[in-house]
Amino acid sequence: MSVIALTGGTGFVGGASIEQALAQGHQVRALTRRPQPERDGLTWVAGALDDADSLAELCNGADCVLHIAGVVNAPDRAGFIAGNITGTEAMLAAAKAAGITRFIHVSSLAARERDLSNYCWSKAEAEARVVSSGLDWIMVRPPAVYGPGDTEMLDLFRMAARGVVMLPPGGRMSVVHVADLAALLVRLAGGAGDASAIYEVDDGAPRGWSHRDFADALGDAVGRKVRAFSTPKLALHVAAQGDRLLRGKGAKLTPDRARYIAHSDWTSDPEKRPPSQLWQAEIATRQGLAETARWYRSKGWLK
Repeated sequence: MSVIALTGGTGFVGGASIEQALAQGHQVRALTRRPQPERDGLTWVAGALDDADSLAELCNGADCVLHIAGVVNAPDRAGFIAGNITGTEAMLAAAKAAGITRFIHVSSLAARERDLSNYCWSKAEAEARVVSSGLDWIMVRPPAVYGPGDTEMLDLFRMAARGVVMLPPGGRMSVVHVADLAALLVRLAGGAGDASAIYEVDDGAPRGWSHRDFADALGDAVGRKVRAFSTPKLALHVAAQGDRLLRGKGAKLTPDRARYIAHSDWTSDPEKRPPSQLWQAEIATRQGLAETARWYRSKGWLK
């Protein structure tokens, strides 16, 4: 069993990865800004990616770094640099100082489209830092991740429950259940996978999902027939400007995010899918969406 130094452990994907790692007998050292409940096999290390001393403590005695932490939304390029590039550089430096050679980096499909938005650019730059690190690295690029505990896709479920889903402009997307993604990450952290590999994961659906088909699947998950409408790029841009005026740096739909959302192809590349003997998605998306809807309702997040 391995000792895993993990970032992003208080987030959605990180939390699922901790659960699976502990269930498989691994020891986990996880970074946190706030006090967390104690658990057998899990050591919380107080600190942050901009605190070199805490990163040194995090990596002390670990066999592998599983770097999940990152920023998906920020008011400007500086926020993405700090969250995705500088943070990755800091973890690479801490791993090297601790003598750790295995580095599992959670990236994004966004890294393929570096000129599309600040977010995409920052993920591509973070990948470049990992590739040039000299460590034994593996990269994982998830598509949209969903499952119990997720807040990013919650608004789509709520729209579906009301019978109307506003979609990005026409296009296709891939998705993966958080439990399936976590299973791969823990497997890689435990020593599986090919060095210098870039894996793109999904639920196994050929060519992913059209936006409209995914809206229908959301409707099935919440027990409603939905009407789906595509939002033109210009309307997304106008909405982003409006959100910035209303909420300033707290805006959720920034112009940067709008450019990302409007991209027509966020499907995983089947040529980069992990070998089947290493990993296969086990949770069918329609089943997983229904399970997620039930979880939201049990928590009072969805009517």
